[in-house]
Amino acid sequence: MSGQNGSFNKIAVLGLGKVGHLAAELLHDSGFNVTGIDSRVIDAPFSTQVADLNNTAGLTELLRDQHAVLSCLPYHLNKALSSVAHQLGIHYFDLTEDVPTTRHIRDLAQTSKGIMAPQCGLAPGFVGIVAADLANQFQKVRSIRLRVGALPQNPTGLLGYAFNWSPEGVVNEYLNDCEVIEEGVLKSVSAMEWIEQIYIDGIQLEAFTTSGGLGTMCETYLGVIDNLDYKTMRYPGHVKLMNFFFHELLMRENRTEAGRILTNAKPPVDEDVVYVHVAAEGQADSGLRRKEFVRAYYPLSINGKSRTAIAWTTSASVVSVIEMVRDGALPDKGFLKQESIPLAPYLATRTGQFFKQGSHQRA
Repeated sequence: MSGQNGSFNKIAVLGLGKVGHLAAELLHDSGFNVTGIDSRVIDAPFSTQVADLNNTAGLTELLRDQHAVLSCLPYHLNKALSSVAHQLGIHYFDLTEDVPTTRHIRDLAQTSKGIMAPQCGLAPGFVGIVAADLANQFQKVRSIRLRVGALPQNPTGLLGYAFNWSPEGVVNEYLNDCEVIEEGVLKSVSAMEWIEQIYIDGIQLEAFTTSGGLGTMCETYLGVIDNLDYKTMRYPGHVKLMNFFFHELLMRENRTEAGRILTNAKPPVDEDVVYVHVAAEGQADSGLRRKEFVRAYYPLSINGKSRTAIAWTTSASVVSVIEMVRDGALPDKGFLKQESIPLAPYLATRTGQFFKQGSHQRA
């Protein structure tokens, strides 16, 4: 399947929405032999095939000659797809935020012939890589706080939001319980709680607990640090309305319908922004210190086409990891934790350099 130092070339990208299509383009630009697979006919600069993505037996045939697969599909399809990849002995990458899906992939990784790398998106994914880099700058870490917000630049209405991301993923993270470490104890807390205020570039935001953003970090840092949590950032007033929608109106009982209502009311926008605020505190040579990574990422023009901030940050996150595996900078077998990926070589990949082009760094 793969040559010395993890080198491989042929990769299938399943699901050619905005994120999947751009990820496939970036892989193509980085020298991979890409096959894009979708349920629709897609015009693309790489090879494409039309397939029923719910048909596991059909996927086995489609992937038989591939070295790797990247899933940009809804999270509920990833258990079956990762099982197919494991059966074929090929590398597996995805963008999932879903904790049970990741546990399934982790179990597969114990006997995998290739690398099993879920959670390679923005959060979990990129922010975990950043957080680990900050933590490594301390002798002893007492807290890591990760905050991410994918938002419209020019919000309207009381929600101040637009569904530029999968409605299934958003509803999932708003309702599922969240792992945290508090005072050294691993806990499960409700989503849309622990509300706090944050300012980035003078913009007031609110942050609240959501599920999945930490990936495997709680396991990695339990017994090492006292406090670790992940929160989603939104414009002020958003979380109160979402709590009303899901809990008082009982929309939590019908997640599919909840997603349909929300995306119909707040469709995607082209002018978006991704805010990232990662902070770590701990002991350094100079005493107790706080280190921060704060960025605002905006749409970028890639291959002559404007790409939303959430699309390119998510696509670039996973493609950078795939480049590192191909180039031998990461293992080519077993389970990959995002926080084990070194930040500097990640940002130095061909695709990782987009994070320098598309960001505004607070002075």
